[in-house]
Amino acid sequence: MHTAVSQRLTFNDLAGGTCQQLSGTGHRLDTSRLAELLTLLPGWESDGKTIAKPFPFADYEATLAFVNAVACIARAQDHHPDITFGFNRCRIAYTTHSAGGISLNDLICAAKIEALPRP
Repeated sequence: MHTAVSQRLTFNDLAGGTCQQLSGTGHRLDTSRLAELLTLLPGWESDGKTIAKPFPFADYEATLAFVNAVACIARAQDHHPDITFGFNRCRIAYTTHSAGGISLNDLICAAKIEALPRP
């Protein structure tokens, strides 16, 4: 997705986007742009260095199916989150290490996760 971050993006733009190889702090999103884009991703929060969201599930099987679906997105986008999970819960956190913070890649992957079907 070769989109200037000043462009007005929609959820569908993010979910349909493709992560790019990024290097350098120039790819980090500024605070106001990040806040604007996070409004497209309910439940995702930022601590300034990462974006993260907890996901509840009915049981271990549903949790593991979700974790595996997230892993497929990570492989396809070559952008990998920190994933913690237990019996009926999962937490996904993204940051772009090569940019030293949060980039558009993190939001693209978060939107792809939001687009996954869930029970």
